[in-house]
Amino acid sequence: MKRINKFKTYALVTGAASGMGRIYARRLALMGYSLVIVDINEKGLHETETLVMEEVAASDAFQDEEKGEFRVLAVQQDLSLPDAADSIYARTEEAGCQVEVLVNNAGVMYCQGIAETSERMLRLIMMVHMNTPLMLCRKYVGAMKERGNGYILNISSLAAWMIWPGIGMYGTTKRFVRNYSRELRIECRKTGVSVTNAYFGAVDTPLVPLKDSLRKLARGLAVMISPEKAVDRALKATFRRRRGTMPGLLNKIFLPFIVILPDCLLGWIYRKAKPYLMKV
Repeated sequence: MKRINKFKTYALVTGAASGMGRIYARRLALMGYSLVIVDINEKGLHETETLVMEEVAASDAFQDEEKGEFRVLAVQQDLSLPDAADSIYARTEEAGCQVEVLVNNAGVMYCQGIAETSERMLRLIMMVHMNTPLMLCRKYVGAMKERGNGYILNISSLAAWMIWPGIGMYGTTKRFVRNYSRELRIECRKTGVSVTNAYFGAVDTPLVPLKDSLRKLARGLAVMISPEKAVDRALKATFRRRRGTMPGLLNKIFLPFIVILPDCLLGWIYRKAKPYLMKV
């Protein structure tokens, strides 16, 4: 990613303690953004902070005086709490962070039927995928509009377009993300603020529970992409102010067929897969 800033403004990334969130933080830091990194994992946050500090210090893209402007605000926060967005916003306001980029990356993934899923997990996935990202948009979009510049990246999913056995709640929450992101994008037209959705299929992260052999096959068939490639595609679409991005040619090919699968076939798939689904 090209350098486009001088650490004067901030990029806020949720789920930044590991995985794709850490990659977003690294990419955005090397683009010249100071960072607000948010996660429930305090140790992982400090590891991310140390890593990005070292990478910025070693980068030839910045002058030494510019590197001195780089700041990282690490916010340990449980994103499933009702007041999570309030707490994050209060921390950034107290620290004087001008948030120009908001990446709602944090997510929860499991495979289980709705009736078999614990009530705790149902509440958690709805709060992390729906409530907190929406409220973070509500907190920061107003100031972005006033300044006439801002970028929001919301992480939806290929699952938002389909009803699929075992991941019904995941797809349902990601469909909510898809819909409110479009509405917010329309409302932000001509304001300098853009809203981009990333519709990932399978990304090779620990969230996807596959054996190594199946993971290798999926990567070879381009059904699954690397987290680095997913992040780069999403950020490219964001800074080009695109409506959305769906990396992976096979995802685009399969999508028209996935959405028309009949209930009877999906029910049969679910019954066959049910013994192998996890309990949460």
